Amino acid sequence: MRIIYIKDTGKYGRGIYAACDIKKGEFIEEAPLIVIPKDEWKQMRKSILSNYVFQWGEHKAIALGYGSLYNHSYTPNARYHTNVDNCTILFYAFSDIKTGDEITVNYNGDPYDNSPLWFDVID
Repeated sequence: MRIIYIKDTGKYGRGIYAACDIKKGEFIEEAPLIVIPKDEWKQMRKSILSNYVFQWGEHKAIALGYGSLYNHSYTPNARYHTNVDNCTILFYAFSDIKTGDEITVNYNGDPYDNSPLWFDVID
């Protein structure tokens, strides 16, 4: 049984939601990455993909699975960790998440980092 699913948020397009209660610290998903070399990214940065990438060293990366579809929040209920050796991003609950809640991460990587992003944040 999947513990997450995708649906329209009604405000931001698609988002990831909890299919069951998820406890703080619980593993949510491991998303494999497609790494886009820096020189190739120059040709892609004006595409829709620019809204879905993670910084991966000097490169960019697209997360597969649901990985690139988590919405941003400055008060996230999930966080992610990079696994360089496996070329994946692992998502964990940062707080308890109830069934039906949207699962969000802080795009800055650190759940407490309130640095501005490349878009206006409505949080």
